[in-house]
Amino acid sequence: MAELPELRQDIDRIDAQIFRLFAERADTSEGIAAYKREHGLPVFDPTRERQKVAGASEGVPADLRTYAQVLMELLMEASRARQHALLDAGEKDDTTARIADARARTPELFPPSSHVACQGVEGAYSQIATERFFRHPSISYFDSFEGVFRAVEQGFSDYGVLPVENSTAGSVNEVFDLMMEHSFSVVRTTRVKIDHNLLARPGTTLSEVRDVYSHEQAINQCGAFLAGLDGVRVHVCENTAMAARQVAESDRADVAALSSRSCAGLYGLDVLAESVQDRDNNYTRFACISKRLEIYPGANRTSLMIVLPHAPGSLYKLLAKFYALDINILKLESRPIPERDFEFMFYFDVDCPVAAPEFSTLMSTIGSLCQECRYLGSYAEVL
Repeated sequence: MAELPELRQDIDRIDAQIFRLFAERADTSEGIAAYKREHGLPVFDPTRERQKVAGASEGVPADLRTYAQVLMELLMEASRARQHALLDAGEKDDTTARIADARARTPELFPPSSHVACQGVEGAYSQIATERFFRHPSISYFDSFEGVFRAVEQGFSDYGVLPVENSTAGSVNEVFDLMMEHSFSVVRTTRVKIDHNLLARPGTTLSEVRDVYSHEQAINQCGAFLAGLDGVRVHVCENTAMAARQVAESDRADVAALSSRSCAGLYGLDVLAESVQDRDNNYTRFACISKRLEIYPGANRTSLMIVLPHAPGSLYKLLAKFYALDINILKLESRPIPERDFEFMFYFDVDCPVAAPEFSTLMSTIGSLCQECRYLGSYAEVL
């Protein structure tokens, strides 16, 4: 029996042969790209690829057939990426053309003021996020997240600001579901530190409180504190600032709201207990959306909504593409698609500068792996 060093030398020799052939295959794909350009043929040929993948299992042991097919799929993916890179100047698809046009026409500076739609009332965390995006915004408040989407979609507001996820409570599912229904682009994101306080009318003591109002996520984030209040009923309302206003307008002395400290001064309430969230490291991420696709300089994050084929390995193939391009996935969320039984939409946030060649390769080749791919925008996060 051969010794381990000798066996490893054989493996190294075989690997070197494999990669020489891999390079030779890549050079040959350049000729294929040139032929397709001359004859107006698309890069992706699904019939040819199915035949190649199916035939990859021939001539290998049974326990290696699946691996051989996966290897062939990766080889085909590499070939497509190389051909797209060579043909990119000559044949941009709709998405890459839109991205190039948006980058060319978007101003260098984000607007200091604009008409912005938010959910809630004065004092909401959405207002704080809006003032992080804009120095002098003109804000219109809506009762629902859908109202914000519609205001932007119908041109009533230039921009909308919406919460998308919280560091302790997770994604705002209602917003993600609405993303599938409305047309918009993400142009900025930011994170706002959430500090929940128990607010009540002047003169009310903590022991007198019998009903507490707040948004569902705020209630979830203050579970330990609320559990320690004996005999207190908790009620869900649309927004933390709405809860504060509701308490201020009530004629009862036994009601309180979980809301921001700024709402105490805004609505003339006392702080009965401060910073009552379960975790102090509590942030909510907000997105600024626009009807127009705007890509400002410095954009280094991209959001995508993707529907994959209902077939084994479809998600793996997509993740392999991100891995091959060395693009980090910041967020991966799945949501059921309304009126489509057991089908899911995948939401991706990825970390890649929009000017990077890897980004161009991603956007020009990702469509071959998806049933649907919706580009939501590229942007930077405001600190």
